[in-house]
Amino acid sequence: MLLKVNGAEHTVACAPMARLLDVLREDLRLTGSKEGCGEGECGACSVLIDGRSVCACLVAVGQMPGHDIRTIEGLAQDDRLQGILDAFLEHGAAQCGICTPGFLVTAAEILESGTRPTRQDLREQLAGNLCRCTGYQKIVDAVAEVVGADE
Repeated sequence: MLLKVNGAEHTVACAPMARLLDVLREDLRLTGSKEGCGEGECGACSVLIDGRSVCACLVAVGQMPGHDIRTIEGLAQDDRLQGILDAFLEHGAAQCGICTPGFLVTAAEILESGTRPTRQDLREQLAGNLCRCTGYQKIVDAVAEVVGADE
């Protein structure tokens, strides 16, 4: 099966019903996306599929040929995350690191949308990602700074 991941084409030999998360982590060795819950509830495994944030634990890899998949590693390759990373560090928005890749992927989606969300919009857009360490205010503050969110 041919997959386009982070701008490169990869041939993988796996069952069509294999989870995208497992193929990314085990076959392609892209371990930035984390498995938190395995049920699409926590967002730790979020990747961008055709520019939209999706939980990779819920996607069958057989659905992916012809789609553009970007992982946290792919976003980092071209410096798209630098401003977001700097803001996360400045605001103390990352602690244990399990949820961070999912939040960064979702933040990249928001940033790339070109919209100017309010802080309430950000809270709603980030709601698919769970954090057990920082609470959410520091994460919202970091993303708000980068996207220029209105109060």
